[in-house]
This record gives sequence, structure tokens and C-alpha cells, in this order.
Amino acid sequence: MMNMKILIHLLTLSFLATTSHAALVEKSVIYKQGDAVLEGFQVYDDAISGKRTAVLVIHQWTGLTEYEKRRSRMLAELGYNVFAADIYGQGIRPVPPEAGKEAGKYKADRTLFRSRINAALEILKADEHTDATKIAAIGYCFGGTGVLELARSGADVKGVVSFHGGLAAAPDMLAKAGGIPAKILVLHGAADPYAPAAEVASLENELTEAKADWQVVIYSGAVHSFSQKEAGDDVTKGAAYQEVADRRSWAAMQVFFKELFQ
Repeated sequence: MMNMKILIHLLTLSFLATTSHAALVEKSVIYKQGDAVLEGFQVYDDAISGKRTAVLVIHQWTGLTEYEKRRSRMLAELGYNVFAADIYGQGIRPVPPEAGKEAGKYKADRTLFRSRINAALEILKADEHTDATKIAAIGYCFGGTGVLELARSGADVKGVVSFHGGLAAAPDMLAKAGGIPAKILVLHGAADPYAPAAEVASLENELTEAKADWQVVIYSGAVHSFSQKEAGDDVTKGAAYQEVADRRSWAAMQVFFKELFQ
């Protein structure tokens, strides 16, 4: 039988090891873009010392919600300093159909959209926990569109990842040749009715002409919102959760990050 003192010592070490990797610090961050007051969400593992790689998260069409906060925590558990942006403004968290109208404002005004995203990026860059030379951005749905706009704007980030995002650019704001320093990973549902094959092909052509470093991964049977359990499982609605695509896309993001930051 194991000595009781040894057993207690091993249990204590196990507890300390567990808690040392779960010391997540979370806080709301109030910031501004122009006259707009915005409220983002920051999370990081306090058990890690010094500056670290950082990730900007852009929300889906209902604004910064618990979904993005959960994803942000998952990233923080991987060791990143994470800031989830607020594109709409403090307290603006619309539900459908209002969410579509709110998202539409920014899709119709890509200059404003880019300004809101870059305002959040500056907050993340300036944070004491961020290594400003190692930043990536990810986004979901509306946010997936957003990170592509961030890349098109020529922002100084290592890479962006679009999860089931809208892919179309504003006709007068297409990517410019040599103007995208960020590497791009697009994670897309093969059956997504909101960004059909023609839109995927158009993005591929745009990024190729811009001489960007890009990848598109397409998941069979997946529709829009495939990473969101909140979307339900009815694919006939065009937006639904798919566990396989969710799991594979998260793994693909991690492989992409490993390449970016090695």
C-alpha cells in the first residue's frame, strides 16, 4: 500500500499542476473608436509570465456574446493573450432579425468596419501581455468577414483565420497586389448558402492576384455557423452546428498558428 504521506504529496502536486494551467484572468475593456464607446473582453493565463503571442477575436452577427468569450477562454488556455473586439458598441447585442440590420451597416461601410477592427487591434497591441510582433486574428461569420477585411487593409498581423465567414469584398476595396502581409486561412462549409462556391472562387482569385499567402479548407456537408452549437442542427435553415467541422477547423487553426509563430 502506498505511504499516506506520499499519496498526499502526489495529490497536492496534481492539484497545483492543474490550477497553474487554469489561472485565467478575465476582464471587460472599455475603449473608443471615434465617438463610439466599445466594450471588449480580455482573457489570459496569469500562470504565464512575460509577453506572449496574442489573438484578436471578432464576433458573429449578434455581437460580443458568451460564444466569443468561450472561444477566447479556449485560446487563453493554449497560452495566448486574447482580446475579443466589440464592433457594434457597448450594450449593442442584437438578436435576429435586428442582428442582420446591425451587421449590414458594417458590411455596407467597410471603411467603418475596418476602423472598428483596427481600434481593437491597437488595444491588443498595446497590452502589457502582448508580444506585438506575434499577433493573429480569428473571426466567426460576420467576424470571419471582418478578419478578411483586416487582412485586406494591410494590417500588421501574422495571420487571420475566418470561420464560416462571408467572403465577398467591397468592389472598390479589393486586396491590392503585395498589400496583404498576413497569411490567410479560410475554414468554410461546402454547403454554406450564404457564401456559395462562386464566392469562394472569387476570393481565391482576389487573393491570388494580390499575391497573398492563402489557404481554403472546405468541410463536406457543413453549412453556415458550423462551429456554433447555438445554431442548432437543422441544416435546411442554412446555418447549423456540425461537430466534425467544428473539431477539424479548431485543429486546423492550431496547426496554422504553429506555422505562424514557430
